[in-house]
Amino acid sequence: MSKRAQTLDSFFSPPPTKKQRSVATLSTQATSKHHTYAFPVPHLPAEIYDTLGFAPATEGKAINDQPDLDLLYFQPYVPKDVEKDLFCFLRQELFFYRVQYKIKRGPVETQINTPRYTTVFGVDDSSRFAEDGSLLDSKTGKPIPKDRYKCQPRPIPQCLDFLRQITEGSTGETYNFCLVNYYASGNDSISYHSDDERFLGKDPAIASFSLGAKRDFLMKHKPMPPSDNEPAPEAKRLKLPLASGDMILMRGRTQSNWLHSIPKRKGGESDRGRINITFRKAMVKGGTENYYQYNVGVGGVYQWDEKKKEMLPWVKPEI
Repeated sequence: MSKRAQTLDSFFSPPPTKKQRSVATLSTQATSKHHTYAFPVPHLPAEIYDTLGFAPATEGKAINDQPDLDLLYFQPYVPKDVEKDLFCFLRQELFFYRVQYKIKRGPVETQINTPRYTTVFGVDDSSRFAEDGSLLDSKTGKPIPKDRYKCQPRPIPQCLDFLRQITEGSTGETYNFCLVNYYASGNDSISYHSDDERFLGKDPAIASFSLGAKRDFLMKHKPMPPSDNEPAPEAKRLKLPLASGDMILMRGRTQSNWLHSIPKRKGGESDRGRINITFRKAMVKGGTENYYQYNVGVGGVYQWDEKKKEMLPWVKPEI
């Protein structure tokens, strides 16, 4: 085996300790539970929880030298001591979906198969979760009408909510949604898009974390029309090599003017798996409906199988 292959294998294997712990032993007895969860989600192990309290590991670097661009780039945000453990823990303990949906352009209806595994937690600003997990109206504090949502919103589990709280403290922003993508291989991707939906409000701030395999994050400005007979200004394309533990905060006019993507890749780390966590704030119930439709859908549940090293359909245990 080459030295490079040994390095990659060691990265994606849980770091050993004196007792040579396995991924399974990263779980704890305390769990986050909700009737919408496929299964209980363990709380962060103490060693990850304690070390995350020192995040961000580095100061963010401002990238704002292009038109309408406002980024804060942390290399890394998650301390190096725990980013491998955090990756393995979340991949093992979260439930995911492989969403399919249909889009219609004119008379043509197309079946879309999401090219990655997804899951989502949270609810928009019009509602909030009570301590028992029920939904209350944010203004009145009373239980929401049963027909407010077609979907079933679910609270952010402790293992992700702790990271949300830290991110709020370091960015000065607030977030009520957590979207998680798992890119199983270099074939999993996301095409150019912008998170500029109206339900996010004007100039939304989105914090995007990378764990696991390094993948390129590409950005390009949306087409700019000329003005006063002058040619349209040009903006350079960006390629940021997001490594495990990195975080990029997109804010200001970025979403309304720029597109971003994670392209397909072959070889290297790309087939070892990557987790992307984004925190964002939905203002109205349309955001809740959208996020659950396209990140949960109506398909089956998947969970990581450590022995087979892949995501497999989850089978509910017989009682």
